[in-house]
Amino acid sequence: MERGFATKCLYGNGEKFEGDRTGALSFPIYQTATYAHPAVGESTGYDYSRLQNPTREKLEQVVASLENGLDALAFSSGMAAITAMMELFKPGDHIITDADLYGGSIRLFDHISEKNGITFSHIDCVAEDAEIFVKENTRAIYIETPTNPMMNVIDIAKLAEITRRRGLLLIVDNTFLSPYFQKPLDLGADIVVHSGTKFLGGHNDTLAGFLTTGSPDIAEKLRFIIKTVGSGLAPIDSWLILRGIKTLPIRMEKAQENAKAIATFLLDAENVRRVYYPGIPGSKGYEICKKQADGFGSMITFEVADRELASQVLKSVKLIHFAESLGGVETLITYPVTQTHADVPETVRIKNGITDCILRLSVGIEDKEDLIRDLRQALVR
Repeated sequence: MERGFATKCLYGNGEKFEGDRTGALSFPIYQTATYAHPAVGESTGYDYSRLQNPTREKLEQVVASLENGLDALAFSSGMAAITAMMELFKPGDHIITDADLYGGSIRLFDHISEKNGITFSHIDCVAEDAEIFVKENTRAIYIETPTNPMMNVIDIAKLAEITRRRGLLLIVDNTFLSPYFQKPLDLGADIVVHSGTKFLGGHNDTLAGFLTTGSPDIAEKLRFIIKTVGSGLAPIDSWLILRGIKTLPIRMEKAQENAKAIATFLLDAENVRRVYYPGIPGSKGYEICKKQADGFGSMITFEVADRELASQVLKSVKLIHFAESLGGVETLITYPVTQTHADVPETVRIKNGITDCILRLSVGIEDKEDLIRDLRQALVR
């Protein structure tokens, strides 16, 4: 019988671990590097924690169940997950990416992957037809939706039609909405990426990354890569993410409720020029997000009148934290031009709309009235 999402957050699909007989409700932290073998040719199923560890395995089973995937792999960070995923490709391959991506992904693609012989076409996957950019050596399309930080919503199913027809992989970074609100594999994606540091962990206390797939072939290749490059998630961090996932539905709902209220406030706030949030009725991406997701999430980007006001807001907030990252229970405000996208060339940033007047909010689970009050006072000149 198919389990509900909240149940999966606690138990996954119900896979049993036979190594523990204590009945512990909190899955144990197997803080070990290696495992003893009963005899030559016999194994407990675990050999060395770089290959697999029971705590990490349990976490991977849970994440795979949340994304309706066949397998999930847990990495030491979101960037470690994307870096390992790029080992699926070889020199001479070409990848189409959306232009508006997390700055760390752009840095990896432009400075590491290109150095290794992989080429990219960075396009606007909302306004442009991705199929026009497919070449003979194109192997994948890589997107985020909503995008970071401009909150563009890309039609996953539409891209999946192209990738299936052309024999390409569709890779979707699902960090902003999490599997609670959006399941890209169900929409035709081949690989789903997560920074588990964010909503899955939810408490700003550890780093993690995930790759999830429904393909046995891709899963096998990724398993070979993770054991070879050695970037699997440590037991204690696996346990922290497991603990965080238990409250994922409750946190996502509360944070979204707060985000909707804050977006409404910002739309009428003095000195705010524009608000980017897919949950605003009639906004660009609203209908697509409604079609492919069960919610709009809790990430908001907004543009203030000028750079001076942006600096003032960052200095003046009292409850909200001026900090990088997102997806935790605490509300964070970020300045993309000096933080998440500092390494992106200025011409690219401006073309994508990331100016020095842009601020990004990751809305947490505080009382929304307190958050609005804090923003209101910070916006007053």
